[in-house]
Amino acid sequence: MNFVISKSEAVRVFGVKVTCPGDSPNTDGIHITKSTNIVLQDCKIGTGDDCISIVNGSSTIKMKRIYCGPGHGVSIGSLGEDNSVGIVTNVVLDTALLRETTNGVRIKTWQGGSGYVRGVRFENVRMEDVANPIIIDQFYCDSPTTCQNQTSAVQISQIVYRNISGTTKSKQAIKFACSNTVPCSNLVLSNVNLEKKDGTVETYCNSAQGFGYGLVHPSADCLSSHDKGSILIDWKDNAELTEPTGDHIIHTEL
Repeated sequence: MNFVISKSEAVRVFGVKVTCPGDSPNTDGIHITKSTNIVLQDCKIGTGDDCISIVNGSSTIKMKRIYCGPGHGVSIGSLGEDNSVGIVTNVVLDTALLRETTNGVRIKTWQGGSGYVRGVRFENVRMEDVANPIIIDQFYCDSPTTCQNQTSAVQISQIVYRNISGTTKSKQAIKFACSNTVPCSNLVLSNVNLEKKDGTVETYCNSAQGFGYGLVHPSADCLSSHDKGSILIDWKDNAELTEPTGDHIIHTEL
């Protein structure tokens, strides 16, 4: 890992540049754990792992004007490894460009974990030749041996994807691989337009509940529908973010 924010509060990271080879393992650009009220702004990250990773115990995270590539995208997780509890709440990525990354915006959890991810908004994101632009993977398994099927899972809800466009290398431009026993709920897509230069694209859903409105391409019809009004009210109530202010800000420039 290159830059770690751990057990911290009211941190603003501005203008950080991270450069690593695209094939370098375990080189997360900025890693956030057990921290709250964090702002990342105007950062340019190229790495062989997640450009930004947000893991257990993190809340009220705002990312603004982020460039990512190469790398594995902007990730929440992984969470729930070895049957652990994982909790991440109130995360916003607003204005980002991801270029030739293996993932775009991703939430990844292991089978067997517990806890929840809720109140997340990805918006105003441009993808260029990204392999998996929008992905929730609740069957994540970064292990040399096969991971066992388990029934418990981190609960994922109140996730909004808005104003996301660009190109993908994969047929599955949107993938919601949610737990069979703990479905993803309140997933909302609005003004999403993803294309593949040499073919068609599709959305994959497993145990995923939500809806799309406005332009959504590929279609989000595979989502089990919810009442739109209740989702939007829940999102507003649970996703309030405030930027750090006052004398306690740690302002870091590299």
